[in-house]
Amino acid sequence: MEPQQTVEIDQLLQQARTIAIVGLSNKSERDSYKVAMYLIEHGYQVFGVNPMLAGTEILGQQCYASLKEAVDATGLAIDIVDCFRKTEEIPAIVEAAGSVGAGAIWMQLDILNEDAAKRARDIGMRVVMDRCTKIEHKRLHGIS
Repeated sequence: MEPQQTVEIDQLLQQARTIAIVGLSNKSERDSYKVAMYLIEHGYQVFGVNPMLAGTEILGQQCYASLKEAVDATGLAIDIVDCFRKTEEIPAIVEAAGSVGAGAIWMQLDILNEDAAKRARDIGMRVVMDRCTKIEHKRLHGIS
């Protein structure tokens, strides 16, 4: 990873307080569940966005149908939109994130969408692609 990108990721993780996990699963073996649990344990306010699970609780947190619903219900700004969705779904997530004033789009491992990244930057969001929030947080804090 380029040093500049590492600095940007570190700043983003240090400044962020609220993280919306798009594609959060209620299955404990899924990466989205494991990442959400880790982030909650490390002090972040996390909410899940998954239309199939809206209205349920996952890890003690309410799950919402959309980013807009999450912001409307909580009154909180979203610092990072952490995407556990297919590459082709990222452009719509970027638009939804932009409409609620989210600070950053974070595409998980193996998710790369340059067009969506450009759009996100154009509307003022920071962008991370092909990285895991949990792995990067552990690296930043020297947790093995």
